[in-house]
Amino acid sequence: MDKDIRNLEPKALWNNFADLNAVPRASKKEERAVAFIKDFARKIGLEPVEDNAHNVIVRKPASPGMENRQTVIMQSHLDMVHQKNSDTAFDFDTQGIDMYIDGDWVRARGTTLGADNGIGVATIMAILESRDIIHPPIEALFTVDEETGMGGALGLEGGLLKGRILLNLDTEEDDEFNIGCAGGLDVTASGSYHEESTPEGFGGYMLTVKGLNGGHSGMDIHKGLGNANKIMNRLLYNAFESFGIRLAELGGGSLRNAIPRESSALLAVPLNREKEFGEHIQSLAGDIRAEFKTTEPQLSIGMSKGELPGKVMDIASQTSLIKALYTAHNGVYRMSADIPDLVETSNNIAKVTVKDGQITIACLTRSSVESSKYDLGAALRSAFELAGLEVIFSGAYPGWTPDVHSKILALLTGIYEKQHGEKPRVIACHAGLECGIIGSKYPGMDMVSFGPTIKGAHSPDERAKIPSVRKYWELVLELLKNTP
Repeated sequence: MDKDIRNLEPKALWNNFADLNAVPRASKKEERAVAFIKDFARKIGLEPVEDNAHNVIVRKPASPGMENRQTVIMQSHLDMVHQKNSDTAFDFDTQGIDMYIDGDWVRARGTTLGADNGIGVATIMAILESRDIIHPPIEALFTVDEETGMGGALGLEGGLLKGRILLNLDTEEDDEFNIGCAGGLDVTASGSYHEESTPEGFGGYMLTVKGLNGGHSGMDIHKGLGNANKIMNRLLYNAFESFGIRLAELGGGSLRNAIPRESSALLAVPLNREKEFGEHIQSLAGDIRAEFKTTEPQLSIGMSKGELPGKVMDIASQTSLIKALYTAHNGVYRMSADIPDLVETSNNIAKVTVKDGQITIACLTRSSVESSKYDLGAALRSAFELAGLEVIFSGAYPGWTPDVHSKILALLTGIYEKQHGEKPRVIACHAGLECGIIGSKYPGMDMVSFGPTIKGAHSPDERAKIPSVRKYWELVLELLKNTP
């Protein structure tokens, strides 16, 4: 199907996207993607610059007649979220993404597609290699490590960029222009517990939660989607006291910025309570599925006999852990009082691991208001510290304050209205965009974020809408032609 992808219009963009998707590029493992972009630049006669954070900057002179226009920075991130379905055999470290066309959409077989932010990267590549596109002087900024903490943007040095207009190509609805975003904070709780020998008279069981949609922990946090870690915790709550089960292992979620889709727990269940426990889980699972029937129609909760674990968590630790996870906030914490329908503050309980005497709970807290971000962080810290866990705050990055008087926004809006006969939606989003960080290093920069329609980002359901990519491409070309 690679040939079919390459024949899509605009061919320059889709061909570069196909080339990029052949390169493994997980966050913090972007070495091959960095080398790929540098090689690409040299092949088209441009000299790449790699900074200390491994971001790549490529400068291209203006097309004839545009030399006196302002330099425009075009920016996208090289890394992509690596998620796959549990039944998909795929090695992200060695394989390129397996794409196919499904009606009006480009998808990947069982994995994330990498359209976030690969479509943006491919767009910039197409502009850089073009010989007939009209454009001002271009500074292409390819950042790294966006998905796991904005590391590339945080490491970007001031003074490297000369442009004062920045086009961030990382928004995922083609009728939305983004002028603000949330900042983020990693809240990580960890600790140890005493492992005890599994008592006599117990049987091994595996409890699973799967089939959830997952999704972006910022853009999708308000949709009422299920969090596998919270659902699993609800299943386990009361089970220790009511049925005497013991927890051996627990694992759910993988990436801090993805709503967890799956969780599994290895349990030891008293043989004389198996029937009652099974009936309890079946009844509770029915209630949970009914609650999520609209947003999570594929939710599956299962319990099956398994190998009896040799060790289990001590009762005091397992009780405090389950209560702490129940207490810890997940989802929307506060809506914005100033911007309609904007989530101001939220938390994603992204990853829970209990194994071999160690506990780790990873959360990503987001907010467009710094004080609210740390307020929720303090609430999470309190819940986890009451359970005897150590809590660390890390990876903090600032938000982006909206500027409704932005000149580049006004220009972009006017072009969109002329092309489509309607007004676009001007929004601020609850995702983390690199604009906030870049803007803090280059005060006064005029910035806007936009892009084609991409659905299901950060999940194996990720897909890019083909007609939308063409619509977005035409907007990019007209904007570059008309920059001041």
